[in-house]
Amino acid sequence: MTGDRLLEMQTGFNTIFHQDPHGIWAAPGRVNLIGEHTDYNAGYVLPLALPHTTLVAARPRTDGRLRVFSATHSEDGLLDLGLPDLEPAAAHGWSAYPAGVAWTLRLEGHPVSGADLYIDGDVPVGAGLSSSASLECAVAIALDDLYGLGLAPADLARIARRAENEFAGVPCGILDQMASVACRAGHGLFLDTRDLSSRHVPMDFEAAGTRLLVIDTHVKHDLGDGAYGELRAGCEEAARLLGVEHLRDLTAPARLPDPVLTRLVRHAVTENARVLATVEALDAGDWERVGAILHDGHASIRDDFQITCPETDLVAATAERHGALGARQTGGGFGGSVIALVRTQDADRVARAVIETPTGHPSPTVFTAVAGPGARRLK
Repeated sequence: MTGDRLLEMQTGFNTIFHQDPHGIWAAPGRVNLIGEHTDYNAGYVLPLALPHTTLVAARPRTDGRLRVFSATHSEDGLLDLGLPDLEPAAAHGWSAYPAGVAWTLRLEGHPVSGADLYIDGDVPVGAGLSSSASLECAVAIALDDLYGLGLAPADLARIARRAENEFAGVPCGILDQMASVACRAGHGLFLDTRDLSSRHVPMDFEAAGTRLLVIDTHVKHDLGDGAYGELRAGCEEAARLLGVEHLRDLTAPARLPDPVLTRLVRHAVTENARVLATVEALDAGDWERVGAILHDGHASIRDDFQITCPETDLVAATAERHGALGARQTGGGFGGSVIALVRTQDADRVARAVIETPTGHPSPTVFTAVAGPGARRLK
């Protein structure tokens, strides 16, 4: 993080609140290499943190007010919320995430008496790269630090997830929040979401002669529109019918009378196996195997989970046709981003091909993912 960027945050805070912040914190977005829709099924995931972050400059208050300004939503102006009056219907859109974190902390008995928050960042919104979790976690770590709460990373992730589930109304698992708070630079986070045990898996793409391209298709989605919740409810119903607590408990796909539930089960079981196989391939340095697993993962979310769309299917197929080792849609689904694992010498050709392929939307934006660090205080 450059000194100029920190100075911009400090200046922005001072302009809005007419005093200096007590500190500046950052939390990254993430890209999920493999392990889609497995977290709320108590399964395995393998995300890495992006260099793209949400920044929060903050100062505590003692009057029970939460005042929030977002530089990326400056048209909304300064929002002034009373902490005692906060409830899930009290904030909407982007403001539900910082408000939800403060609400959750107070609900769980933490002595948060107010704050001034100035927010900015460069995590693409609606791209399946966890801009919402990045915002939640940046606010959570800032409030934790301001009030000396001493919360562990897993607790911060849990609080951020609860804010998203109960306040913002998105029934996500804990993948995004754990990735944002717990990832390590140069590594992916192999996470067991049942007990939050984890291992940092080296991901040195450059040394392996590879790159991981992130292709933002600019096809937007809204996980709060009910589709995400329906998928989770379907998985929970399938687990109940099969007599297990979570689909993670199954060792093989099972058939149910409802073909939709059968498909959901098949994806959950085979996706967990793909995460384990990817970790083995990375440990062995078998990047071609990793690419093949990404290809299979896309087929599973396309055919079984049915959360891709024509645009992301086209981008993934185009990337592979022009030399990618494997490509798949990443994130919650219904649009967003595609990741493509490519050999370094093929990166420009693959990027050019996906940019030049018409999708009916603005041309995709392509960048190279570099595994970055998790949430942290910058100043």
